Formats: sequence, structure tokens, C-alpha cells
Amino acid sequence: MKIRQSIINHICYTDLVYDRINKKLKTDMDKEEIEKFILNIVTCKFNFIQKIGKNYYLRDKQKGLSITINSSTYRVITIDKL
Repeated sequence: MKIRQSIINHICYTDLVYDRINKKLKTDMDKEEIEKFILNIVTCKFNFIQKIGKNYYLRDKQKGLSITINSSTYRVITIDKL
């Protein structure tokens, strides 16, 4: 639970990641919509968080998505379909 709360408190984004997320999900969400979408996934206690190397991988099986977050900067790196 501590990891999830740290991610919620410190999550951040680069300008490039917004475009990357829209491209991978084939959507046209604005920055605010993307942040809300990701925060909803991160806050769901049923989603699995695993640290591998320098990244956290958060998997939402219901939505079929995996979010990659840097474990030291809490910066969202990418989102992938499972």
C-alpha cells in the first residue's frame, strides 16, 4: 500500500508521454483527461503493482492495460495494452 500512495503523491508526466499514451491507446485525450485516467487506474486497490529493475509496472487486468512508471522519479513512461 505504501508504494501505491507514493505513486499517487508523486506521479508526474513529460510532454512527450501524453502523445505516446494517445498513440498507444489510439485516443485523443487532453493532458487533464490522461492524468485523470491514469490516476483512476493507480488508485484502484485491485490493480497489481510490481517493481522490476528501476520501474514500477501497474497492471489493470479489467481494462487490459499496463502502466510503466519510473520508481525513482515517479514519472509515467508509457502505457501498453496487455
